Amino acid sequence: MSDEQLQSKEFEAEVSRLLEMMIHSVYSESEVFLRELIANASDACDRLRYMQQTDEELQKLGQDFQVDITLDKDAGTITITDNGTGMSQDDLVEHLGTIARSGTRAFAAMLEEKGESGAAGIGQFGVGFYSAFIVASEVEVLSKAAGKPEVSRWVSDGTSGYRVGPAEGAEFLATHG
Repeated sequence: MSDEQLQSKEFEAEVSRLLEMMIHSVYSESEVFLRELIANASDACDRLRYMQQTDEELQKLGQDFQVDITLDKDAGTITITDNGTGMSQDDLVEHLGTIARSGTRAFAAMLEEKGESGAAGIGQFGVGFYSAFIVASEVEVLSKAAGKPEVSRWVSDGTSGYRVGPAEGAEFLATHG
């Protein structure tokens, strides 16, 4: 059979099984999820700091960047908040709905393409976020893209896909993040 007769095909995967294997083989310690989520939050703050250099509207948001961790033993939740770039609903689908897509890596590539340096970020592989499923039966993300009014919500149990949409009535005090 000649090469011209061969059909090109995309790999297929049982995503829930692949995600489970990846989470439990990449991470040997369950506590690593906290480091990974803090790194993501830090990268979001770094990206916004960089974006503010050229965007006057984003400069109005200020530069008091922070990452906060809140434990609620009664509810059995850990909440990590930041006031970085935030994500729109489309961003949530693109970055959290696509395993191994790194927003930090894409941002670093864009900087390199422009011949700029700095703000490389910590997360380069696009899998750290999913470490949350080591300790959580469900992960919820509320996010508001910097400079946008809408708050979006992403929810998943890490096995059966995810749900995404507007965060109707969500308590969201930050202007972004």
